[in-house]
Amino acid sequence: MQNKLIIIRGGGDLASGVALRLHRSGFQVVILELSKPLAVRRTVSFAEAIYEGTQIIEGVTARLISADQIMATLEMDEIPVLIDPSAHILHNQFVTSPQSTFVIDARLLKTAPEPLGVNIPLYIGLGPGFIAEENCSAVIETQRGHTLGRVYWSGSAQIDSGEPDGDRRRVLRAQHAGILVAHVNIGDHIEEGQSIAEIQSEIENRKSEIISPFKGILRGLIRPGTEVTHGMKIGDIDRRSDPAMCTLVSDKALAVGGGVLEALLTFLKKEE
Repeated sequence: MQNKLIIIRGGGDLASGVALRLHRSGFQVVILELSKPLAVRRTVSFAEAIYEGTQIIEGVTARLISADQIMATLEMDEIPVLIDPSAHILHNQFVTSPQSTFVIDARLLKTAPEPLGVNIPLYIGLGPGFIAEENCSAVIETQRGHTLGRVYWSGSAQIDSGEPDGDRRRVLRAQHAGILVAHVNIGDHIEEGQSIAEIQSEIENRKSEIISPFKGILRGLIRPGTEVTHGMKIGDIDRRSDPAMCTLVSDKALAVGGGVLEALLTFLKKEE
């Protein structure tokens, strides 16, 4: 396993659950992210390393680096994070090798991915948009239910329902474009009707408050100061008043990570 490099595209909460599970299993993991990630569950997203330099989740450190620092960072038992949304690293023969590099697309774009431009022996896609044997090697189910975390070597995952798990009110969305200003922090207990944040629009000279629909804990909130668009997911509330939910990767992320691990080990066994 040590000679295999796992490239994970995306560093949100689901991708971070995958990275955490693979890292603990002995794989060398590298995360590729946008220059300005839009993670909502920031406390359990390695994407935050883009802003903070490092991000620690459940005792595992991810570090923002340049491509020439990948091996040194891996030797420190840390997860390298690169600003590389187009995965240019796959064309860098000094860092990656087509024979020993696997790719996991965890961006959850829910649309068909653009071609990688290189031949990779194992290309795993998470959720809708990926079709095994057509645009990837294997697909991992990301929708909750009896199929969550299952590996498909042919076909696709369930289509996107367009609805969040559970109470749809728990997902907070921007009412219009603007800049997000936070009034509370992730992990805070909030009351029904409490103001969580506001969206300020200088162009239209307007602002709107984001009000909590029920009592619970703020599990996620997009980074304050982020420019948001109309309808964008900006927050997540949970009725359960357990602050640990804000610092531990979710059961869903672990299940998906388990599916990715199964796919990797199945492929490697066939290579023997």
